[in-house]
Amino acid sequence: MDTTVTIRLDDDDKELIARYARSKGRSISDIVREAILGQIEDEYDLELYREAIEEYRKNPLSYSLEEVAKLLENEE
Repeated sequence: MDTTVTIRLDDDDKELIARYARSKGRSISDIVREAILGQIEDEYDLELYREAIEEYRKNPLSYSLEEVAKLLENEE
């Protein structure tokens, strides 16, 4: 079931979003939904990156592309 969410925009912001949506042949709802979900995904990705960097700093182990290919060949 779809749910409606209301946001408050000033007229300039509303018109900017509406023009952008029209230029893309999309609805305002689609544009706003994708922007919000994209922001959430970006923040989630950034958090995962920070966790990976922290883990790498604790144990700086890395593999070259060739080493990974050999490891994968051995698993087959």
